[in-house]
Amino acid sequence: MDKKIARLRRAKSTRAHIRELGVPRLSVLRTGQHVYAQLFNADGSKVLAAASTTQADIREGLKSAKNTEAAAKVGRAIAEKAKAAGIEKIAFDRSGYRYHGRIKALADAAREAGLQF
Repeated sequence: MDKKIARLRRAKSTRAHIRELGVPRLSVLRTGQHVYAQLFNADGSKVLAAASTTQADIREGLKSAKNTEAAAKVGRAIAEKAKAAGIEKIAFDRSGYRYHGRIKALADAAREAGLQF
């Protein structure tokens, strides 16, 4: 089994559990160059907020878009947008990635900015 298939298998089981909870889902995508975060409503049919390192306002003042500092900035931005939409309690969907590095930095920054996981 290659790495991508294993990651997607883990993500599938996590998403099934989150669907049972019935709360908005914060999904994260990590690539070699960027970090993306999207907030979906409880049934997953609509994107409520999004933030990524490709956006000019987030990339401003960063040395690189692929480090933990950039991921933390994305986490703070998505938390601000979620609070503006009236959402405080979410489920964190790490998309099968291990909880360390950029994924952990994004989650910690979102928690510090007021989101409850």
